[in-house]
Parts: sequence; C-alpha cells; structure tokens
Amino acid sequence: MCGSKPVLEADYQAWRQRDLSQKRYVYWWADGVYFNVRLEDARTCVLVVVGATEEGTKELLALADGFRESKDSWADLLRELKAHGLSQGPKLAIADGSLGFWRALQEEFDPGIEQQRCWVHKTANVLDKLPKSLQGRAKEMLHDMY
Repeated sequence: MCGSKPVLEADYQAWRQRDLSQKRYVYWWADGVYFNVRLEDARTCVLVVVGATEEGTKELLALADGFRESKDSWADLLRELKAHGLSQGPKLAIADGSLGFWRALQEEFDPGIEQQRCWVHKTANVLDKLPKSLQGRAKEMLHDMY
C-alpha cells in the first residue's frame, strides 16, 4: 500500500490540473468536511465541491484542504478552478451556512448566483434547538416536507 502513494499523488495532481474550459456546471454543492485525525492542533478540513452539468451528470469538481471554511480558503479553491478554465459559476449553489463560501463565490464569480441552504444542515440546526424528546418526531415531519 505504501508504494502506491506516489501514484495516487500523481493521479490527484493530474486531476487537479485538468482542463475545465469546456465544462459548464449549473448546480454546485459545497461543503467543508472535517476529520478527527489529529496530526496538528486544528482539525483537518477538506473543501469539497460537486457540480452537476446541464445534462444532469454529477462530477467531483474540487477537493482541497483548507483552513476551516474561511473565505480565503474557499477563494483559493475557486481561483484554482478558474485558472483551469472554469469561466462560469453555477446558476444555483447549495451549501451550509458557512459565510466563507458564499462571500468567496460572490467575489470570484457572480454576486447574483442563486443560493440555497442545504436541507441536511437546516434539519440539523432545527433539531439541535429542540429537546431530545421531540427530535425524533420533528425529524420525521421535516423529512415529510422534503
């Protein structure tokens, strides 16, 4: 397994350098994923963007480490996508309440991009405010609304 690390790293770098100039993603889902691996004082955050093409195909658009979900980390990731030819932002972006992503998206692409808050995050935020005894039924009712 250890011998495969250089191959994996080379594949990852080639994927990150791919040409995006002919791509158009109309929907983006963005999130920061945190891992509990304690290699440093702060938890590792991986910034992830999944895009959907006009034909409806979902593709992993970006994957990069970041410092929390800061505006600067998201802006670096978005600038990298632009540097590889992605000229347009999505028609609709779906993400959690992280202000860093939204601010970076507006600055790097278009302040008029439609925004939608992720239902998973909305549900978790609502349930967190309820007593434990009500969470099960409230979760069922929220899922019925979907």
